[in-house]
Amino acid sequence: MNVRVGLLQMSCSADKQVNIGKVSGMIREAAAKGAQIICLQELFSSLYFCWEENYDNFSLAEAIPGPTTMLFQDLARELDIVLIASLFEKRAQGVYHNTTAVIDADGTYLGKYRKHHIPDDPGYYEKFYFAPGDDDYQVFDTKYARIGVLICWDQWYPEAARITSLKGAEILFYPTAIGWATSQDEETNRQQFQAWQTVQRGHSVANGVFVVAVNRTGVEGAMNFWGGSFVSDPMGDILCQAPHHDEEILVQELDLTRIDEIRVHWPFLRDRRIDSYGGILKRYIDK
Repeated sequence: MNVRVGLLQMSCSADKQVNIGKVSGMIREAAAKGAQIICLQELFSSLYFCWEENYDNFSLAEAIPGPTTMLFQDLARELDIVLIASLFEKRAQGVYHNTTAVIDADGTYLGKYRKHHIPDDPGYYEKFYFAPGDDDYQVFDTKYARIGVLICWDQWYPEAARITSLKGAEILFYPTAIGWATSQDEETNRQQFQAWQTVQRGHSVANGVFVVAVNRTGVEGAMNFWGGSFVSDPMGDILCQAPHHDEEILVQELDLTRIDEIRVHWPFLRDRRIDSYGGILKRYIDK
């Protein structure tokens, strides 16, 4: 079975409605190119506001499902596509999440995943805004494939990819907002991008799944978002990759029968020693 995934890499403005209108046009273009499952980048409807701690930014949040998901439900139904949309969620008064909604091709809202791993670094002050997800890792049965959704900082954690894969995900989607400080040298930039891509290719190989990473591009303040959105197959090969500094709509066809083929020959899931992994539940193992 083949499925065509769409990756929308774009720059953002300070105007939420302009961003939503822009991405809606890109969704239509990707669908016209044959995309069946389309993933948007992390927090696509605004600038990446987490570069500072500013209480005013909480006004950007909305309920999920809410006005933006309802708009995308109509669009998904019209175009017969699955949409993966990353939004700033207001769950309750004083409780906010970095959340991705999944909408099926008939417009049905399938559910949400709330980002589990929340960074707190210069330029990425996400703990100020987001509570970590307190639900399980999520898998969604869509019209075209069974998919798992994780978000940005989750990319660095093999446990998240493993659990989502063990729940049956055929494709792991990672909406992302990651970049270089504009003050960095090119060698540091190269090392960081290679580390980011390599760890996700490793998730493909270790779990025998496709990985789709969708990053933003453009300069926002002191951050140069590095784009480079890509798809890797169950052997870790890069099937397509966007440039660093340009907006891009990528559409890539995936042969889902490759998953069983690769897992039969490289049976990592079969040979797991689940009886020996108790130590993973510890923060650190002291001697």
